[in-house]
Amino acid sequence: MRKYIIVTESGADLPIDLANLYKIHVLPMHVIMDDIDYKDGSIPVTEVYDYYNRTKKIPTTSATNPNEYQCAFEKITKENPDCIIIYIGYSSKASCTYQNALIGSEGMKNIYHIDSLNVSGGESSIIVKAAAIIEKHPDIEPDDLIKKIQFFISRARVSFIPGNLEYLKAGGRLSNAAYLGAAIFKIKPLIEILDGKLVATQKFRGTMSRIAEKYLNEYLEKYNFHKEELYFLYSLGLEEQIKHQMENIAKEKGFKKIIWVQTGCVISTHGGPGAIGIAGFEV
Repeated sequence: MRKYIIVTESGADLPIDLANLYKIHVLPMHVIMDDIDYKDGSIPVTEVYDYYNRTKKIPTTSATNPNEYQCAFEKITKENPDCIIIYIGYSSKASCTYQNALIGSEGMKNIYHIDSLNVSGGESSIIVKAAAIIEKHPDIEPDDLIKKIQFFISRARVSFIPGNLEYLKAGGRLSNAAYLGAAIFKIKPLIEILDGKLVATQKFRGTMSRIAEKYLNEYLEKYNFHKEELYFLYSLGLEEQIKHQMENIAKEKGFKKIIWVQTGCVISTHGGPGAIGIAGFEV
């Protein structure tokens, strides 16, 4: 029986219990602070926040590099002869991780590459679907597996609301004038991942507690999500009361399983503390 092994990178923010359950290999992306390169996951997210508080700059982030992919692919193949590696990557339109994985796998014929066109919990949800398909159909042909994964990619719907607009401003993704206006009127943008790109599609006004409830209700009305599971993304700093509030609403609406995805250093660098997001699959 062929053995499938899934590989991704830390920008997927795959919960460690799910990574362990499905034996998924997660390669670290990078966070640079004070000219020191840290592997995502090797330091607590609070160090990203501390760095911003100290310097008023956000850390630099970078992709897993081709050599890291090559070493990982070769090691996995050596330890698992005749295995098939399914690489599910961070959106190629948001990072060069996918391209680096292609470079790192040159000459290796046991690797299949899939662009998730997603990040963080959106990517996690796709990876978990892929792992569940493999678990249920271990003899599935690679081409059939890829088609099934691509179907879920086409149905994935993901969005988030940043917790702190200062991080978007510091990263050059928000002008000073826009930041001042948003701060004065307590406005937060809704960022959706559309065709692999991060696009601001709506604005919410008020406290994060009020925004979170309105955001969840409107987003679930906009998309007819499958009720099997719903993913909530969040960064450290989000109030526990808001998490309970959103989970209760989702359960009242009939979602059977709620999966919480905490953002790591790479994603938290851009979303800031207290961000909240939603990911699921449209029926």
